[in-house]
Amino acid sequence: MPASRRDRDFIARVWEEGAAHGRDDLPWRNLDDPYPVWLSEAMLQQTQVKRVLAYWRRFLAAFPAIDALAAASTSDVLELWQGLGYNRRALALKRTAEICSERHAGTMPRGLDELMALPGIGPATAAGIRAFAFQLPGVYLETNVRAVVLHEYFPDCDKVPDREIAPILERTCSEDDPRGWYYALLDWGAHLKSTGTNPSRRSAHYARQSAFEGSRRQKRAFIVREVLAQPGIVCARVGELLDGEERASGRPAVDPAEFAGIVEDLVSEGFFAREGDALRP
Repeated sequence: MPASRRDRDFIARVWEEGAAHGRDDLPWRNLDDPYPVWLSEAMLQQTQVKRVLAYWRRFLAAFPAIDALAAASTSDVLELWQGLGYNRRALALKRTAEICSERHAGTMPRGLDELMALPGIGPATAAGIRAFAFQLPGVYLETNVRAVVLHEYFPDCDKVPDREIAPILERTCSEDDPRGWYYALLDWGAHLKSTGTNPSRRSAHYARQSAFEGSRRQKRAFIVREVLAQPGIVCARVGELLDGEERASGRPAVDPAEFAGIVEDLVSEGFFAREGDALRP
């Protein structure tokens, strides 16, 4: 569909604001290798850019190519990931690297459907890899991009669903430079949020992140760290350590059923294995 006058004005403003607030110093930008681009996309999910910078560099130093990540032990991958949160992302990275090593000659596919078939890669991540590594247009809909579209097209609307935003991105995405286009959207969106304006709150999909301390997520992370630090640790000892952590933080002891359920989830998800009463990564 040809761009309307409104779309043309939007396109011009995105390029202008992107140039004014550009972050071209980010090291994962302007790379034609999909592997480091994919790492950045995975790490940036629900994590601030300044934290990702150090982790991205360390990860690439330890695993400089997909084949290296595929060949690494799960415990080494998880250990390097500690501090980024959402450890499932690290497992998905490892599994995707193994698939790409086995089926795609140690690189990543270009096709949208092929990318989305890989663990941990959804529509936004797949579109990001295609735009940033392969210069292929598409609908890359993440929080900063969403913020700009809401700011410009829906200034007085609440609960705007992504199904109303996606067609705008499809119409306006540059065919010649999708990489630069989405960099401009990302940078303008980040600037909007830095000024105290966060149009993303008017999205139908906006939800405040729940508190980490005391959450099931926090308990999962603690258990993973202890097993990585003490391979072969007895399950009951992990429970004692977690109880101590909770009490020291002014929280009640962990319910035994909750603890057992978390351990079983982590085992079933592949974080570690049981050997009798012991847990090993």
